[in-house]
Amino acid sequence: MRTRTLGRTGHTVSVIGLGTWQLGADWGEVSAADARAVLDAAVAGGVTLFDTADVYGDGRSEQFIGAYLAENPGHSITVATKMGRRAAQDPANFTLANFRAWTDRSRANLGVDTIDLVQLHCPPTSVLSSDAVYDALDTLVADGAIAHYGVSVETADEALTAIARPGVASVQIILNAFRLKPLDAVLPAAIAAGVGIIARVPLASGLLSGRYTATTTFAANDHRTYNRDGSAFDVGETFSGVDFEQGVIAAREFAELAARTPAAQGLTTSQVALAWVAQLDGVSSVIPGARNVEQAQSNAAAGSAADLGAEFTAGVTDIYDRYFRGAVHGRW
Repeated sequence: MRTRTLGRTGHTVSVIGLGTWQLGADWGEVSAADARAVLDAAVAGGVTLFDTADVYGDGRSEQFIGAYLAENPGHSITVATKMGRRAAQDPANFTLANFRAWTDRSRANLGVDTIDLVQLHCPPTSVLSSDAVYDALDTLVADGAIAHYGVSVETADEALTAIARPGVASVQIILNAFRLKPLDAVLPAAIAAGVGIIARVPLASGLLSGRYTATTTFAANDHRTYNRDGSAFDVGETFSGVDFEQGVIAAREFAELAARTPAAQGLTTSQVALAWVAQLDGVSSVIPGARNVEQAQSNAAAGSAADLGAEFTAGVTDIYDRYFRGAVHGRW
């Protein structure tokens, strides 16, 4: 497993982490035993970064991680959680008092005194420009409730606003073969500032696995069913905001590109998609989710893939330009 420094945290983390949204309840039910098996498999594969949030299963995901940490003293895992979605998305709610309440709840769920990294969870855009918000976060660091803070954002402009703040350790943003805008300015700015980039939704909600067809359906409690129109949260979080049918066609081309790339031989399409993001300069870690052991093992293996090379990147860009640039590049 390759490793990189997670920005201003100074932590060395695996280039493939584990996103644990799936261990909550927004991708269909996952049992406690299955969740534990996923965590075990990820760590066995070299994963040292768990990403979660206080709203994933209303704290269920954090609790699974907390139990795992308690049962594995001496672990080398960095835990990044998120806060800010337990209240209405009103900038007035982003206060020190709320931050303390939210982080206290996460600390209890995780069973830790100090959380490694707390990220604002895609807050209203104005929050990212508020001096008072960063003062409150600095207070949490000074109090020892959190070691570092970052932000999870929806847009490149929001990422750039956060990167400019001296206390921000990391920025989490959607980045995959179907969402390339962060390559324009966000990655260069992060490199210059020493800010870590955590790439989420790296498989475009599974599209880049190449396993879906135009008739594929998902469970009613899966966000790929109930949030396709963005009625529950930002539509960019589901299939990266791209049209599902177009995504299926483009994913087929991506799989064909991978199949003819020498460095990708022996890898699944999903592994190629993960490896490509993980190999981008400026990306600290990529956080695919996993609902079972096989997915966790496969994802982790992508962290040791050979360099895919400039020709592969050119192919990714060509697919993006033809299928998605016009529809998504200006939105996020």
